[in-house]
Amino acid sequence: HCLPPSSQIYPIHLPRETRTRRALLICNIEFEHLSRRDGAEVDVEGMTKLLEGLGYVVEVHRNLTSQGMATVMTDFADRKEHWASDSTFLVFMSHGVRAGLCGTKSRDETTDILSLDTIYKKFDNKHCQALLGKPKVVIIQSCRGGKVGSVILSDSADPVTPTPSSAHTIPAGLEDDAVFEVHLESDFATLHSSTPDTVSWRRSVTGSIFIQCLIEQFRNHACNSDLQEIFRKVQYSFGNFPRQLPSQERTTMLRKFYLFPGH
Repeated sequence: HCLPPSSQIYPIHLPRETRTRRALLICNIEFEHLSRRDGAEVDVEGMTKLLEGLGYVVEVHRNLTSQGMATVMTDFADRKEHWASDSTFLVFMSHGVRAGLCGTKSRDETTDILSLDTIYKKFDNKHCQALLGKPKVVIIQSCRGGKVGSVILSDSADPVTPTPSSAHTIPAGLEDDAVFEVHLESDFATLHSSTPDTVSWRRSVTGSIFIQCLIEQFRNHACNSDLQEIFRKVQYSFGNFPRQLPSQERTTMLRKFYLFPGH
C-alpha cells in the first residue's frame, strides 16, 4: 500500500507570519590548546545570512566547552517557539576528532569532546517533543581525524589517526507515551563536512570549503529541491576536490523536506 505523494512531504502548515522557525549555530574559533580556526567567522556570517533568508531566527554561540555546548542545546531544545515551527537547523563548527567535536579546552582525542550522540539525544522525540515529526537538519563542519594536509588549514585537533569509536550504535528503543508509540529518533537529516577519519579543509580568508558549497547549493536550489537532493548536490560539487567528501549520516527523514513547498 503506497502513501499518496502529498503525505510523503513534510507539512508546513502555518503561515509565514505566525511561524517561529528557530536555528542554532555553535562555532568554536578560539581554543586554549588548539590552533585558532581562522576563517570560521566567515562561515558564521554566511550560514546566519542563509538561514535568516530561509525564515529562521538564528541563535549563535561561540567558543564553548563540550559541557557549554550541551547546555546550550538543552536550552534550545526547550524553546517554546518550536511548537509553532515546522523544522530546525542545528549547525556545529569546530575542530573535531573521530568521536566528536572539540570544546575550547580540548587538548587531544579524549579531553573536552562533545559526542555526536549527544546532539541526537538532546533533540530526539523523548527530549524535544515540540519538534516531534518535524525535520531536524544537522550540519557539522569539523575534521573527524586523520590525514593532515599542508596547503590550507585543517580542522583537525590532532594529526594522529584516532581509533574508530564504537559509540555510534543507534538506540533502537521505542518510547511509549500511553497514547501512541513513536520511534525514539526520527526526522533527522545530517550532512557532515567529511567522511569518518578524514580532515575538512578551511581557508583562512574565505572560510570552510564545505560551508561555502553548502550556502551556494541552498541559494541555487532551495526554491525547488528537497533537502536531501540539495545535500546530494553539495556532495557532487566535491567531485573535483578529492581530498574531502561530505557525508550524509544518521539520516532518519521519513518524508521529503521542501523549504519552499508549492514553488
